[in-house]
Amino acid sequence: MRRTRILTAVLALAAGLLAGSPSALAAPSAPEVTLAADTYTWKNARIDGGGFVPGIVFNRSERNLAYARTDIGGAYRWQESTKTWTPLLDSVGWDRWGHTGVVSLASDSVDPNKVYAAVGTYTNSWDPGNGAVLRSGDRGASWQRADLPFKLGGNMPGRGMGERLAVDPNRNSVLYLGAPSGKGLWRSTDSGATWSQVANFPNVGNYAQDPTDTSGYASDNQGIVWVTFDESTGTAGSATRTIYVGVADKDNAVYRSTDAGATWSRVAGQPTGYLAHKGVLDATNGYLYLPYSDKGGPYDGGKGQLWRYATATGTWTNISPVAEADTYYGFSGLTIDRQKPGTVMATAYSSWWPDTQLFRSTDSGGTWTKAWDYTSYPGRSNRFTMDVSSSPWLTFGANPSPPEQSPKLGWMTESLEIDPFNSNRMMYGTGATIYGTENLTNWDSGSQFGIKPMVQGLEETAVNDLAAPPSGGAVLLSALGDIGGFRHTDLTKVPSMMFTSPNFTSTTSLDYAETNPGIVARVGNLDSGPHVAFSTDNGANWFAGSDPSGVSGGGTIASASDGSRFVWSPTGTGVQYATGFSNSWSASTGIPAGAIVESDRVDPRTFYGFKSGRFYVSSDGGASFTASAATGLPAGDSVRFKALPGTKGDIWLAGGATDGAYGLWHSTDGGTTFAKLSNVEQADTIGFGKAATGSTYQTLYTSAKIGGVRGIFRSTDKGATWTRINDDAHQWGWTGAAITGDPRVYGRVYVATNGRGVVYGESSDSTGGGGGGTDPTPTGACAVTYKVTSEWSGGFQADVQLSNTGTTAWTAWSLGWSFPNGQTVSQLWNAEYTQSGAAVTAKNVNWNANVAAGSSVSFGFTGSWSGTNGKPTAFKLGDQACTVA
Repeated sequence: MRRTRILTAVLALAAGLLAGSPSALAAPSAPEVTLAADTYTWKNARIDGGGFVPGIVFNRSERNLAYARTDIGGAYRWQESTKTWTPLLDSVGWDRWGHTGVVSLASDSVDPNKVYAAVGTYTNSWDPGNGAVLRSGDRGASWQRADLPFKLGGNMPGRGMGERLAVDPNRNSVLYLGAPSGKGLWRSTDSGATWSQVANFPNVGNYAQDPTDTSGYASDNQGIVWVTFDESTGTAGSATRTIYVGVADKDNAVYRSTDAGATWSRVAGQPTGYLAHKGVLDATNGYLYLPYSDKGGPYDGGKGQLWRYATATGTWTNISPVAEADTYYGFSGLTIDRQKPGTVMATAYSSWWPDTQLFRSTDSGGTWTKAWDYTSYPGRSNRFTMDVSSSPWLTFGANPSPPEQSPKLGWMTESLEIDPFNSNRMMYGTGATIYGTENLTNWDSGSQFGIKPMVQGLEETAVNDLAAPPSGGAVLLSALGDIGGFRHTDLTKVPSMMFTSPNFTSTTSLDYAETNPGIVARVGNLDSGPHVAFSTDNGANWFAGSDPSGVSGGGTIASASDGSRFVWSPTGTGVQYATGFSNSWSASTGIPAGAIVESDRVDPRTFYGFKSGRFYVSSDGGASFTASAATGLPAGDSVRFKALPGTKGDIWLAGGATDGAYGLWHSTDGGTTFAKLSNVEQADTIGFGKAATGSTYQTLYTSAKIGGVRGIFRSTDKGATWTRINDDAHQWGWTGAAITGDPRVYGRVYVATNGRGVVYGESSDSTGGGGGGTDPTPTGACAVTYKVTSEWSGGFQADVQLSNTGTTAWTAWSLGWSFPNGQTVSQLWNAEYTQSGAAVTAKNVNWNANVAAGSSVSFGFTGSWSGTNGKPTAFKLGDQACTVA
C-alpha cells in the first residue's frame, strides 16, 4: 500500500524546463530541419493500474457508458465489449502536461455523446499552467478546451472528493464547477465553452490540509468540492431549480439554491466539525446522502460520520454504520442503487489497517452490514472473495498476519459506484487499481460476491527509469513510482509481481551490466531498510544490499559493463563505489554529492557523472573522478546521459532549460569534449536501440523539440536527420524521464510517462530503410488501410494508414476519397482536410510530408453518420488509385 504519489516531473519542471524566458546561452542558429515521417503503433507494456483512481462516473441515461479519472494519468472510457478502458487524454502535449491531471469528470445524461473533464495537476508553483475544462461531443475521442483563470489540482489534497464538475440534468447547456484556492463556484451556460464565477455564492471554503506548508501544496484551500442537482425540481429544457454544493468548511459544508442558482443559502441544521466529501441524491426517496470525514483525504482521515438529509422536510439523520467513537477513519465513497432506491453503499476510505471497509444498507441507511467482520479476533469473515489472477502483483508479495489479508480489499477508496442500470455491477477505485464485482446482490442473499480487478487498459504508473537488456529473459525493466517496478518478459502480459526483496515504494534508477546482463542493480526509496538491491538472474529474483551511512533515498546507480563493481549516487550522502554486491561502500572523490552517474558500456573501470554543468570521469572503477574540461553543457541538473554500447567513450547527453543551454550533445572522447547538435532545439532524454539495416551505429531515440515540433524522435544516422515517430494524438504530456530503444527489435522504443505507464512503439518500417530525412521525388504507388476504431450512436472514429508502395519517396501527399453514406468529418488530426459533400481530401502537414519508399503515414478523425456507416471503397493519391486493404 502506497501513501504517496511520486511526482516524476516536479523537479525537472520546477527547475524551469517549461519556463518561457529567453535563452541566456544562445546556440548557433540551427539549419532548416527536414523531418521524415513513419507510422508507429503505440501500446502500453501491460501493468494494469498502478495508481490512485479517485473518480468513476456512470452515465445515467445510457447503459454501459462509464468513465474513470486519475490524478496524474488522464481520463478513460469503459469499453463494454472488451471489458477494458480506453485512454482519452493521450493528445495532451508537453506544454500543457498539467492537463493530464483530472480533478473531475461529468458525463451528460441528456446527450451521452458529451463528456467534460476539469483538468490541471497542481494549484501551487509545481504546475506553471492554469486549469481548463475540456469538452467533447464524441465521448472523449476529441476535445475542445476552455481555459480557466486559475489552477486546478488533479493531484492535490482533497482530490477524491467530488464530483466538482456537474451538468444540469434538465438543461444540459448549464454546468457548474467547484474551484479550489478560494476561487469559488463557476458556471457555464453554453455547454462548457465559456465560464464565469457565480458572484453571489457565499463561501469559497477555508480548509487546508496543512496551513503551514510553505510549498503551497498542503496549504491550499480545498475550496468547492462537489455539486449535485436535484433532477426532480426541473423539467426537460428548463434549468434545475434545486442545486446542492459542498464546501471545504467544517462548519458550513453544504449550501443550496432553490432558484436555479440565482441565490444561495447554508442548509440549516447540518452537522459541523467535518468535511462532506460527497453529496449523492436519491431523488426517488428525496434523500441527500453525505459521507463526512475530519480530513480532506485521500491519505488522511481519523474520524467520520454518514448523514442523510430529507429534502422535503429538512430533517437531518445520522445514519453512521458505526459509532463515531469507534471510527479511526473517515467516510468518502458513497453510491446508491438507482434500480433499487433505498440501497446505499459507503466506504471507510482512510482505513489503512487492517483493511478498507465497505458498508451496505437496503433501508436508506437505517441498518448496515459490512463487507467483512471480525469473528474471534484476529480472525475475519468476508462477504466477498477476491481473484487478482489478472493482476497478481496486487498482493504486493505480502504474507501478512491476521487480521490483515493479501490482497487487500483496498485503500484510498474514495470512488464507489453501482452501475445505474445493473444492481449486480459495482466498481470502486483504490490507490492501485479499480476493483469491481458483477454479482453484488449476493451480499443481500447471504452468499459471497466476487471482487476482481476491472482495470485492463488503464495504465497509471509514473516511470522514473527504463532498461532493455540485449539478452536474457527480460525484454524490459522499469523503475516506477509507488509500486517499485517490473520485469517484463512479455509486453502484452501483466507480470506476476513487482520487484521484491526489498519492495521499494519507488525505484529511482536501475542498470544492468552491458556484457553480462544477468547482473542488474536498482535503487529506490523505502521508509525503513536498504535502498539498493541486486539480481544475478536478469531481474527475476533480488537480494538487498547494504547502505552506506546517511542514505535517505535512491538517487542513481551505475553497473560496470561486466557487473564487477557499482557506483551509486544516493540521496542523503555523497557518491559511493563498491566492488561486488555492496558489502562495503567507499566514498568516491572528486565528484559532488547528488551527481547523476552512468557507466561506460565497454570498459568496466570507467564511470561518468554529471552535476550542475560539469561532466566527471572515473577510470579507476569509481574511486576517484576528475572534472572534464568540457564547457557549454546545461548549468542545471535536468539532464539525462548515456554511454553507447559497444564503443568506449561514446556518450550522448540531453537536457537543459529554456533559460540556458538546452539540447543534445555528443562526445566521442569519453567526455573530454562535447559537440552540440545544431538541429535539435531541445532534448530531455536519450536512448539507443537496434541499428537499422545497413547501419553500423545504433538507432537514437529522444523526447525532444526538433524543427519546431515537440515529440518522440528517431535517428538512424547519428543525429544528422530525425524522424518524428509519435503524432499529435499520442503525446502523453510529460515524457522527460527516460527513453530507450530495444536492442533486439529495430524501431521498437520504450517511453516513460508521468502517469500513463510505459508506452512502447512499434514501427511499420521494420528495417530502417526510411530512417532519416530525405529530399525525394514523389511518385504514385500507394496502399490504404481504413479502420473504424470506435463507433457510437451518430458518431465514429477512424484511422487511415497510407503506405508508399513505390520505389521512391514522397515529399508531399494528398489523399482523396468519398463517403458512401454521407458521413461528415468532425475533426481530423495529423493532416489537413477539406470536405465537399461526400468528397474528402486529406493533405500532409509539415512534419509528415516525407514518406520513404516502403514506409507509411497515418492520420485519424472523428465523424458523424446516420443510418449506415459504410467504409469508402476507393482512395486516390492525387490522380493515382491506391490499393485498398
